[in-house]
Amino acid sequence: MASRVHGRVQINPRGFGFLKPEPSDDPAQPERPTAFITPPDLNPFLDGDVVSATLVEGEPGRFTATHLGLVSRSRTELIGTVTFHGGRPHLRTDRDVANTDWPFRHGEGTELTEGAYVVATIVGHELSLARTVAVDVDQGLERCIVRHGLRATFPEEVVAEAAAKSREVLADLEAGAGADAGAGSGARAGESRWPARLGPRRDLRKLPTVTIDAASTRDIDDALAVIPAGADGALRVLVSIADVDAFVPEGSALDREAYARATSVYLAGRVVPMLPESISSQAASLIQGADRLALTAELRIDPEGVVTSVDLYESVIRSTARLTYDAVAELLATGHAAEVPAEVVPTLRWLRTAAARLSAVRASRGGVELHREEAYIALDEATRAPTSISARADTEAHRLIERLMVAANEAVAGWLVARGLPGVYRVHDEPEPERVAALAEYAHNFGIEAGFGPRLSLRGLAAFEAQVRGAAAAPAIRTVLGKALGPARYTSAPGLHFGLGAPLYLHFTSPIRRYADLAVHRVVKRYVQGERAMRAGDEAFAALGEHLNVQARRATKAEAERHRMLVARYFAGRVGEAIDGNVVAVKPFGLVVQMRGTGATGTIALDALKDGPYRPDAAMHALVGPGRRYAIGDPIRAVISATSEALGRVDLVPLAPLAPLEGAG
Repeated sequence: MASRVHGRVQINPRGFGFLKPEPSDDPAQPERPTAFITPPDLNPFLDGDVVSATLVEGEPGRFTATHLGLVSRSRTELIGTVTFHGGRPHLRTDRDVANTDWPFRHGEGTELTEGAYVVATIVGHELSLARTVAVDVDQGLERCIVRHGLRATFPEEVVAEAAAKSREVLADLEAGAGADAGAGSGARAGESRWPARLGPRRDLRKLPTVTIDAASTRDIDDALAVIPAGADGALRVLVSIADVDAFVPEGSALDREAYARATSVYLAGRVVPMLPESISSQAASLIQGADRLALTAELRIDPEGVVTSVDLYESVIRSTARLTYDAVAELLATGHAAEVPAEVVPTLRWLRTAAARLSAVRASRGGVELHREEAYIALDEATRAPTSISARADTEAHRLIERLMVAANEAVAGWLVARGLPGVYRVHDEPEPERVAALAEYAHNFGIEAGFGPRLSLRGLAAFEAQVRGAAAAPAIRTVLGKALGPARYTSAPGLHFGLGAPLYLHFTSPIRRYADLAVHRVVKRYVQGERAMRAGDEAFAALGEHLNVQARRATKAEAERHRMLVARYFAGRVGEAIDGNVVAVKPFGLVVQMRGTGATGTIALDALKDGPYRPDAAMHALVGPGRRYAIGDPIRAVISATSEALGRVDLVPLAPLAPLEGAG
């Protein structure tokens, strides 16, 4: 029996592929099976292409996809090395992207030499030469950008429009800089009248305001100020966010480009921004000492840590001090820091008070902290070669910013819902019982007894994390926890963010680097300017959420691949060294091990495990052999046997299993 379906191509490096059918529009229909694609049928297609195909069932339950027809390409460019077949140049790209070499159009590429590294544009089933990658360029970085379809350069018209709009807005801002100059002595001061195109804005320029970021950050989009507690004990935190909408007219070429990108992508050694630099790191960035447009969320936080009100308004701010996480962490820990000006120390103390209050409420409702313990790769400034790798955790300064930004995001989400306005929300579902049971089993292997019961509650999740905190294997446990909880997603329907324990949540605080935040800003600004026609349930926001999810996944994959490539590059000089780690994933090919002290992972192939053969159990929790079982959470000692930068892989060979780590529970 044969049927016609649409689906996405998945290529295996060994030359064959699979078709993952799209789900049926009829929810009552069973999930369509994945089908095998033979190498000859796969030749004209690339990984990720959407195709139509006929599914033919051979043996019961086993399907083959035939008569494939292209519906849409997943990418516009390929990168690889030039090779010649019969005198005609072809491109050899990664075998998990294309299972065969692709020809250049007749007459193109004949001047190229064998082995040249190039980027080519896809034209039908042929290629057109786009550019040659110089030998002194980080070819791995270029490969990552092209593989994931990242838009590495901006069209000329977008760059020109961004520059022109930046000049226009900054000129208007300068023209109004002297108006009501004394109005900003407090958050309740009257609005200053700026040029008409900027609209009425509250003048906050005289309020001590700080930004806190990494030392390398150039696109600064959030700033903080505080009104100290009064007689009732309540204080007010002003979270001012760069007013990117003022620079990006909706529907413009600049807006369309930002929508297509949807997010900035942070690749070690390079940022692929959502917006051109004239806006992202200059005109919109909240630079110290410069007047800047902002959208401010003013939160009233009572002594119990409850946000009792939120006021949203357009503003003009002036950052008093551009601070780094390290400097603020030093101040919070010791009471002084050379790089923190005395005039903003009271501001930081009151911000710490606000964050502490919010922390008390967060702790009572449950969920997980957003502590990051990840592999940090230091690069040589001149050569961009990785010089060290370490597990880097957040500081108290990171946690202060996280508390206040999350509070602002929650408050704005509630503000939109209370007014029946549309939006794009960030939702994280409660995990299914099967995942809860699996997480409890993983925890046991790490030496932790979870005892979740049939459901994972918010406080149960918080209690589990409290057990993890301080454990030697904490980075590995958090890696497993993140996979068990699953990802959050964008949607137009407001709902619970389980990981944060937040009834409502969205992204508001990073519009320079995320289109979701920019879309929310536009709804807020229209409402505060008097528009009342907007209604929740707008289908445009549902479509926007789906687009943002696709682009966010693409960015995440690109960032992860670049990270793995640099990890492999770093460990290439350490083949033969022994490492200790924990199993964090079980795959059909073997084990994924997180190497202790680095946050990085390596892989152990099935055939490298002694006393085999091994097979994954049905739930992929463990590899089971005749005399041994390797499960997620198990400690293991191994030797680095080989690396592959192209594949982003560090190969390990086990030495011996380890006893449970001291303090692992």
